[in-house]
Amino acid sequence: MAEKLLEVKNLYKYFPVKGVKGPGVQAVENVSLFINKGETLGLVGESGCGKTTLGRTILRLHEPTSGQILYNGEAIYQGEYPFDRKETAEGKSILVKKGVPKAKAVDMFPMRRKMQIIFQDPAASLDPRMTVGEIIGEAIDIHGLCKTKAERSERIKELLDRVGLNTEHANRFPHEFSGGQQQRVGIARALAVEPEFIVCDEPISALDVSIQSQVVNMLEDMQQDLGLTYLFIAHDLSVVRHISSRIGVMYLGSLVELAESYELNKNPLHPYSQTLLSAVPVPDPEVSRSRQRIVLEGDIPSPMNPPTGCRFHTRCPYASEKCAQCVPEFKEHAPGHWAACHLLDK
Repeated sequence: MAEKLLEVKNLYKYFPVKGVKGPGVQAVENVSLFINKGETLGLVGESGCGKTTLGRTILRLHEPTSGQILYNGEAIYQGEYPFDRKETAEGKSILVKKGVPKAKAVDMFPMRRKMQIIFQDPAASLDPRMTVGEIIGEAIDIHGLCKTKAERSERIKELLDRVGLNTEHANRFPHEFSGGQQQRVGIARALAVEPEFIVCDEPISALDVSIQSQVVNMLEDMQQDLGLTYLFIAHDLSVVRHISSRIGVMYLGSLVELAESYELNKNPLHPYSQTLLSAVPVPDPEVSRSRQRIVLEGDIPSPMNPPTGCRFHTRCPYASEKCAQCVPEFKEHAPGHWAACHLLDK
């Protein structure tokens, strides 16, 4: 049986908005998942659904609002849900803060060696005033991983070689590189502290298509050689299907489906997952013309004021009154296949 490296239980992340009553932006809402050692969990969904916020909250770059995060069985965060739902005089359902929630959190400094992130925008994530050698070597210095300058220099050369860059690149600045090379520097920086788990936050979305495959193949090779575990966030479902062991689908802050990669692509249960997969381009024109494409109507609701019940019901073609009133339970409908939809309970 596979061993869990990371487990998230009932995770919430709200961003308060000044001058606005209530929780503010409800970016991540009651998400539960786990990632086994050595696997890649893909995370997909349209822009603004909370994928990046979930990844950063797991690493505690954003402090969670409530929930539990376990790493190797150790709780690195545990907090109570800080809101109660109440009915107003007008009959609306609102969230009211309980008070100051109790939270237990461990010191993340030693955990930073185990948990790292590759950022979406390589140019924005690299300090333009530092050379590549200084950028990669900074984490090595902070964690005291090399005793001598010669050892540090050799380690930087190894990392540059690992990501396909030359030794002389260590003396250059980020603006002297292409987007693909900048992302390779970001990957080398993440590898510098010898992590076990890496959040890949859309690492190829800012790159040319010709470079994307090179970076994906490099990530797969590193996973094989170093035994890494990935949370791979992306928009491109074909890439996610290629690299991921399992895939999770998010909509408006909530996880609506989670299954093995092949199973999700073959048999999506949630209407939103079916919509996403119907939009994946197919290179064969005849197959593409014969496919039924599902087009959603309406706009995505605001995460500051999400709809009651199922968050997808305002755009779902199969929605009923129950969908608008009750939040569907995220549960296992087949071995390893989880989904949150009232239609599946019939």
